[in-house]
Amino acid sequence: MSAWVGIGRSDVGLVRATNQDAFVTLDPLGLWAVADGMGGHVGGEVAAQTAIASMTAQANGLADLLLQGHRAPATFLTDAIMNAHGAILGRVTLEPALKGMGTTLVLLMIHSQQDTLVHAAHLGDSRAYRFRSGALTPLTRDHTLIEKYLERGILTPKTARTHPERHVLTQALGMPPPLRPSVSSFPLEHEDLLLLCSDGLTKMMEDDDIRDVFIAEKGDPIRTCDRLISEALRRGGADNVTVVVIAHI
Repeated sequence: MSAWVGIGRSDVGLVRATNQDAFVTLDPLGLWAVADGMGGHVGGEVAAQTAIASMTAQANGLADLLLQGHRAPATFLTDAIMNAHGAILGRVTLEPALKGMGTTLVLLMIHSQQDTLVHAAHLGDSRAYRFRSGALTPLTRDHTLIEKYLERGILTPKTARTHPERHVLTQALGMPPPLRPSVSSFPLEHEDLLLLCSDGLTKMMEDDDIRDVFIAEKGDPIRTCDRLISEALRRGGADNVTVVVIAHI
């Protein structure tokens, strides 16, 4: 029986002392996620792990409804993000020393009964991509100040790459409201590969560099995942780096 399967890897990188990234692959539910604890904030590692644990618990609790198609993917993904946000705030209430912690969260979902669509949801700057026929297409847009500047024409893509505020988030779990998760759906073919990643990858590699790795590894999700991690480290490994590559097998 064919299915969509995710291969995930996470590395602390060459600069950070701890890994504040977290990920999960829930292949039987067609659900995958990456979280990146907010760097420089108390408890980033706790925030990322709390978000992933909350989302996983909610998915497992609704497994039958999800598998039978009785829960709309967009509704589930939005609820999962907001419930994870609530779990982080609840943790802070119990442990005030964690005040200020936060995390990004990006999720992909493919329903087994309608796998011609992939559903993406996120808060923050962890990203999702689709690779098809030699082209890498972003499925998310960062919730950052830079994206707002680009939308308004204040910056060009070239100047944005080196702008000092390029990693300042406008939305993330744990941040003050209002939070508005971005949720979208995209056409999917069985030959496609999907990618989830923390910004530890995209800080080190441009989209064209990531695309070239997919091309070079010829559709092998394990080699692609390993190669993306090793390339991020080879280029400096300035942050924790987490990658999940999803393929139809």
